[in-house]
Amino acid sequence: MNTPRPLRPGPVVCVGETMAALAPDPLGPLDDAELLRVDIAGAESNVALYLADHGIPARWVSAVGDDPFGRRVRARIAAGGVDVSGVRTDPDRPTGLLLKDPGERGTRVHYHRRGSAASALTPDLLDDPAVSGAALLHLSGITPALSPGCHALVERALRPARPWPVSFDVNHRPALWTGRSAADVLRPLADRADIVLVGLDEAQALWGEALTGARAVRDLLPGPHVLVVKDGARAATAFVGADAHSVPALAVRVAEPVGAGDAFAAGFLTGLLRDLPVERALRLGHLTAASALRVAGDHGPLLAPDVIATLLAADDETWRAADID
Repeated sequence: MNTPRPLRPGPVVCVGETMAALAPDPLGPLDDAELLRVDIAGAESNVALYLADHGIPARWVSAVGDDPFGRRVRARIAAGGVDVSGVRTDPDRPTGLLLKDPGERGTRVHYHRRGSAASALTPDLLDDPAVSGAALLHLSGITPALSPGCHALVERALRPARPWPVSFDVNHRPALWTGRSAADVLRPLADRADIVLVGLDEAQALWGEALTGARAVRDLLPGPHVLVVKDGARAATAFVGADAHSVPALAVRVAEPVGAGDAFAAGFLTGLLRDLPVERALRLGHLTAASALRVAGDHGPLLAPDVIATLLAADDETWRAADID
């Protein structure tokens, strides 16, 4: 197991690409849409936005194009209370774009991000003052898929002598891994991080159906001091050292699941940063995920503060019976 690195004062710095996102309005199949709504989409900036919602200082560091989409992305994230002073503007490369295509079997995503401004990021980004003062550096498995330079950035961020602890959301996106093995890249990266979040289903897709439960994922990834294995609408289990803590998921009215994993990560990290017991940090993850599940976009408003406080303090029976509409 990796030597635990303590969390320290300062902002959580989230590094990764955010794109402009086009989705049908009203929500439905893209082929049938007459109007498209312009939004933004990015795993790491989603985490930053939800951290800011919880009152945690958060900074998003990336690059956007010198174009209307890039200006929209920067402005939307800044409006959410996130520090965007470390975002670079690339005069030669565009802001990435994705199209959402909702359907009966879930939402398909079509990416237009090859050659984007963020795909040109390199390890030198980590020398920027916007990163060097991080209390915690948050990364995802999306970034190493974008380019060799982005892969090198994540490798350097996870070097043994790094000055900050790193949280790493595996966030496997199969469409981005053309010509390379995501399984071979993401496993060693995740195993070097301090805090790791992964879905049981994505762990099985990456590393084999023999991973029948959270404990098997822990055996595969013994390095992180904290490992969270999310089992969809059933439960999330956090391993802290050798100890396991499991909290059932909430019943939630789901508008669209996209963004819920990022929200969960932000809620759980907020709990750790506030030094909550692990079970309460998991509950805060579930409660924050509900904010994303209840809206069509990636980022929705938090539940009312009194609802969050009541459910964080509730007994197990009350927690299991809760239904978020």
